[in-house]
Amino acid sequence: MTLRIPAGRRTAFGVLLLVLTLGVAQSATAEDPFPGIKHVTSQESVNEVEAKLRKALESRDLTLFTVIDHTQGAVDAGQELPPTLTVIFGNPKVGTALMQCQGSVALDLPQKMVVRKVNDGTRIEWNSPTYLAERHGLRDCDLPLDEMAGLLGELAREAAGK
Repeated sequence: MTLRIPAGRRTAFGVLLLVLTLGVAQSATAEDPFPGIKHVTSQESVNEVEAKLRKALESRDLTLFTVIDHTQGAVDAGQELPPTLTVIFGNPKVGTALMQCQGSVALDLPQKMVVRKVNDGTRIEWNSPTYLAERHGLRDCDLPLDEMAGLLGELAREAAGK
């Protein structure tokens, strides 16, 4: 069956088709606006979430390397930023295996979680290990990506009080 559109209506139909196409594309990206970034939201404060994250890291014998206070950095620069922390941690045994596979992954290691104030509470964000594997071409390496992803999700949920 062939759809026949009168000449006077072709432009309107073309615009409608374009709008529908863009709407479908936008709804697909709205579900995952930042591919590779996972997140959990908490109703607790940034400081409470950070404290719980520290405890979760300690209970799993993960190394806490440092916490960067971006809000204080903004204040020092004469600017404002809602409470925002980057918690840098890891397991050198796992991180070393990743870097032995592909040295460029050191750009994204140690692992980080951002804990920041958002309108609906506190958001905890981290890079998906699968995303890092794709970004650095680790597909030929035998790495525990699923276990890493599970652990990161557990840490975030525990920090969020869930």
